[in-house]
Amino acid sequence: MTSIASNAHPDAPIGVFDSGVGGLSVLRHIRAQLPQEDLIYFADSAYAPYGDKTEQQVIDRSLAIAAYLLEQGAKALVVACNTATISAIKALRARYPELPIVGVEPGLKPAAAISRNGKIGVLATERTLRGDKLLALREQVSNATGATFVLQPCIGLADRIEQCALGNDPLDATSAMLERYIAPVLAQGVDTLVLGCTHYPFVQDAIERTVRAHTQETITLVDTGEAVARQLARLLDAAGLRRSSSSDAPRLQGYTTASVESLATAFAGLLDLQPPVAHVAV
Repeated sequence: MTSIASNAHPDAPIGVFDSGVGGLSVLRHIRAQLPQEDLIYFADSAYAPYGDKTEQQVIDRSLAIAAYLLEQGAKALVVACNTATISAIKALRARYPELPIVGVEPGLKPAAAISRNGKIGVLATERTLRGDKLLALREQVSNATGATFVLQPCIGLADRIEQCALGNDPLDATSAMLERYIAPVLAQGVDTLVLGCTHYPFVQDAIERTVRAHTQETITLVDTGEAVARQLARLLDAAGLRRSSSSDAPRLQGYTTASVESLATAFAGLLDLQPPVAHVAV
């Protein structure tokens, strides 16, 4: 086992990674919840999407990225990708048992608490929906609440959103894909939709339009980015690693395994930010 460096300091940055730009939806919640923290965002876009990779490939990529972020001094790690969380978070925690690590998972528990009729649709990548972690969570929540979950794999949607965010794909093509995936879920009478991939909140408006085209009923959308940020804050406090207010402005650094210009475009277009971005081979 590898231990986090004993000199971890509250002023050290938090590392956040995803297969591409979807994790920026989590990053925005972290910035809102912990505005004083320095952040590093790592987009593994050269290897995206993770949804069509084997579990071992996702584990290998996640361990390599975690090692790189720790080399940059990261005091905590956020796996801002459902597929990587499902496949690799156990391996990450085994490798770095003292490191605060937060993953994301589809919000089945909050959805069950919100749902009025107990019928919940879950939109996610095929690998996320096949993962033992998700299936165990579904069984646990179903047994506790009686909720029924309609699992809808959205093959290619994360990659489509990635291209749209980078200005390389028309939104109407994304809307057509949303129609194909959402309509059959709504037809089963769900009143809540879980956005089970960090890319999906960036097309929430298009999802809501698709929903309105099919039903007049109120459909609640569940995005777990805010819960991830709250859990990160709890872990930092428990470890004594939350950064106190400082006269220095918090810093944000982007890294990507693909195009620097593409990640910079995503930061600007999705979050209205212009942080420095560098290419790395990891």
